[in-house]
Amino acid sequence: MSFRRRGTAAIGLAVAAALSLSACGGDDTADASGSGAGGDKKAAVATGGKDFADAAKKTAAYGTDAEAGEFPRTLTHAMGTTKIEHAPERVIVLDVGEFDNVVSLGVKPVGYAPSEGDAAIPSYLKKDAGAPVSVGTINSLNLEAIAGLKPDLILGSQLRAADMYDELSKIAPTVFSIRPGFTWKENYLLNAAALDRTAKAESELAAYEAKAQKLGTDIGPDKPTVSMVRYMPDKIRLYAKASFIGTILQDVGLPRPKNQQIDDLAAEISPENMDQADADWIFTGVYGDAKATKRDTARANPLWKNLAAVKAGQAKDVSDETWYLGLGVTSANLVLDDLRADLVT
Repeated sequence: MSFRRRGTAAIGLAVAAALSLSACGGDDTADASGSGAGGDKKAAVATGGKDFADAAKKTAAYGTDAEAGEFPRTLTHAMGTTKIEHAPERVIVLDVGEFDNVVSLGVKPVGYAPSEGDAAIPSYLKKDAGAPVSVGTINSLNLEAIAGLKPDLILGSQLRAADMYDELSKIAPTVFSIRPGFTWKENYLLNAAALDRTAKAESELAAYEAKAQKLGTDIGPDKPTVSMVRYMPDKIRLYAKASFIGTILQDVGLPRPKNQQIDDLAAEISPENMDQADADWIFTGVYGDAKATKRDTARANPLWKNLAAVKAGQAKDVSDETWYLGLGVTSANLVLDDLRADLVT
């Protein structure tokens, strides 16, 4: 993996892809439509949005010309430019990806916005996260709570909160990526540039890349196909290339079934066509309460029971928290650990 610099500060990964994502949980947003200018900006980078295809390339071009240790520094980002007067000490993160990013860089955020219906700190971050305060949810921010924490930096994304950017930037310097998801590596470097921790981020990404390549080597040349199934309250998804987990599987070199070799977040299926989930290995996640999804109905279907992976005992539940919601280098490394435990004999 090569890192590109503007001046001496790394600002991105040279990645260009024509990709598209969609809505709700993890890589997505529950509502990207909105109204007015903010809603337009959110919709532009959501599924089918006019600016989505270039999201990774554009994010890689953001960052700063400031030298390491230099403040004030000006960041270019998805919503324009932001001047940061001094090294941030009170950081608020508006999504799990930013949460993962800052904790991996040694920063304990003072506030965070959890996903809908779950205010808990991600369990895999608890050890190093400190005691941040909830400031609403990713789709319903509490501006009063944010202001009350007196932050000196707010990190989020255009997709999640474009309609709140003006108000947030009046509270503290605010830096937005374009969107969470398959752009997680570029987002990480952007967050690191705001925190003056670029060297640490580069090191962490290089270590992740080496770990992924080593895993691919250890699995061997005859790699199994991997199918990613996620049960959600209103849909069943087969996660594809343009997703957080999709990038990890690609970094390892694991092949996907043809219906998941698409430049999209996912393909949607129903319990009646679970045969489309077949592969050598099937890894399944559940977003929220399993009882609110069609997981049990799908698994009761003879089509599911007759899948080769199911018959071979190679259909396994995985942590939705890390495989789908993590969106950062810490969770990515945990996914690699899980894959190694199952695929390296």
